[in-house]
Order: sequence, then C-alpha cells, then structure tokens
Amino acid sequence: MPRGGDSSRPVTIAYIAESAGVSIPTVSKVINGRSGVSATTRARVESLIYEHGYRKVSAAHRRNVLELVFRDLESMWAVEIIRGVKQVARRHRLGVTVSESGLAESDESTWDDTVARRPQCVLAVAHLSAAERDELRAKDIPFVVFDPTVELPADVPFVGATNWTGGRTAARHLAGLGHRRIAMIGGPEHVLCCQARQDGYRAGLAASGLPADPDLIVNVPLTREDGYTAAAALLRRPDRPTAIFAANDLQALGVYQAAREAGLAIPGDLSVVGFDDLPVAELVDPPLTTVRQPLSEMAVAATELALALGRGERQSQLGVEIATTLTIRSSTATPSETGPRPRR
Repeated sequence: MPRGGDSSRPVTIAYIAESAGVSIPTVSKVINGRSGVSATTRARVESLIYEHGYRKVSAAHRRNVLELVFRDLESMWAVEIIRGVKQVARRHRLGVTVSESGLAESDESTWDDTVARRPQCVLAVAHLSAAERDELRAKDIPFVVFDPTVELPADVPFVGATNWTGGRTAARHLAGLGHRRIAMIGGPEHVLCCQARQDGYRAGLAASGLPADPDLIVNVPLTREDGYTAAAALLRRPDRPTAIFAANDLQALGVYQAAREAGLAIPGDLSVVGFDDLPVAELVDPPLTTVRQPLSEMAVAATELALALGRGERQSQLGVEIATTLTIRSSTATPSETGPRPRR
C-alpha cells in the first residue's frame, strides 16, 4: 500500500523514485519510454509502477481547470497575475484553481495535491524545481514558469519581462534629466530578475557616460522596510545621491519614507524611480515614476503558452519576454541647481 499504508493519497513519481533508489528523471525516462536507463533499473522501476498502480495522466483525463501555483500569495503582484490567467480561462471555458506551495519540505503534500488534481496545465509563479518539473512531465501535465527567479534549462517554458531593458531605461531617464549621482537599491543578487535590472542600470549609466559607483549600489530584500533602511543609509551620506532607482515599487515606497524623515522633497531634492507599476504607484504623493512590468499581459501569454503545449502544438520558442515600459509620473525631475541640501 503506498505511502506507508495510506491508500488515500496518490502515488507520486517522487515516491516511485525513492522506492527504487533512483532519481526522478530516471523514473520519468522509464514512464515515457526513453533510453538512457539500464535494463536492471528499468525492470525495477516498472515493477514498482505496476505494484503501486501508478498511471501517467493522459490529456483526455485532465480536469477542466488551470492550476496557478504561488510561492507567496500575499504579494501585491498576485491580483494582477490572477486577473490575466482568468481572462484566458474564461475564453477557453476553464476553471482556475489558485494554490500556495512554498519551498519547504513541509509543503510537499500541497504540491502532491496540485498534481493529483490533474489540471489542464500548471502555471508556477517564480519557481518550479527540477523534481516538480519531472513529476509534471511524467504525468503529462504541461507547465510554464511565470517570471522565473533562476536560470532555467533550455527545454523549460517560461514567460518573463525585459528586466534588463527596464533597468537600462530607468537609469537613462534619470541621467537624461541631468542626475549624475544615481543610486540603486537592488534586490537579492541571486534572484534572476533583480540581477537583470541591476545589470541594465549599469548599462544605462555607461550609455550616459556615467560610472557605476559601488558605494551607491545596495542589495536588500524586495520589501518596503528594506527599501527604507537602504535609502536612509544612502541619504545620510555627505555626498548623497540626487536620484534613486529601486528594484521594485515596494522598495520605492521605503525611499519615500526615508526622504520624508530626512527632510527631503520628492522630486525637488530627490528623484525616485521604481519597478513594476503596481496600482499603489499612482496613489502615492507624488505619483511614482516606475518601469511597468505588464503582469496581466505576462499572465495571459503564460496561460496561452501552457494550453498550446497541452494541445501538442509546437512552439518556435519556449521562452517569452514581454516588453517593459517606463511610466513617467511626478517623482522625477531635474536635479536642484543648488545641489544636494543637507539633512535637516
């Protein structure tokens, strides 16, 4: 009986792999009739598959739903992503199941539930591990990674944004206004989109004939609180920056708070640019200039790609990047002619 006698839970490819003492990709090769597996190993895996009644899910037996998996449902991005997915789902008369599955081992049962629901496809926001990808392939469930945080193998479909171009555009906008000390509050360096935005910022400065001063680059988590802490430190410098580009809008809100506490006006004393263009960007005072990441459009593209893969349609490219654009509002202006004002 699978899972230590619990027959109520479905047998997963991970369970078969563990029982056979092999990797998940090896089990996937056996299930899909691929080469690269010894006869002895293949026989052992096939025996376990038969013993536990493991079955690959055919397209005809998938449920009429899309599965949207978040690692963090509390983010302000979630609503925009859900809106785009539902737009496509309505057009195809499909339901949408939204679930949250973290990266901890304690969340394994949540992921198992996702696979057991046999959705038409899975859209995974930010991350989908190699083991999870192998299990979906073994179950013949198509998937797409939305806005991946790490480099993916060439055969993994994904939809992202032009983060490098967005960072370059932000830096060039500020340089074009006349700013020469342009700081960046970046995100975690191991996160793919954050790295791309920071590389774009450096490229934008270089294109404007400006050096990238390492003392003006701070990497912190993508939160308002961390944006505030980083900005406060930058603004305490005697040669403080006249402009700050934040890796996301939440960090930019932290910059607003730090500027107020330092007695600095935005944009009179400090120009600020964010990234994402969340709804809150229009509501702050002054409204935030930001790089728009088209989350809803990205979600539409990701959902259409996953459904097309499920229909067996060949794709010219599995990786899609949707263009970012700069939305100019009132938080950026030419630098003060008198130079940086001291903190009050």
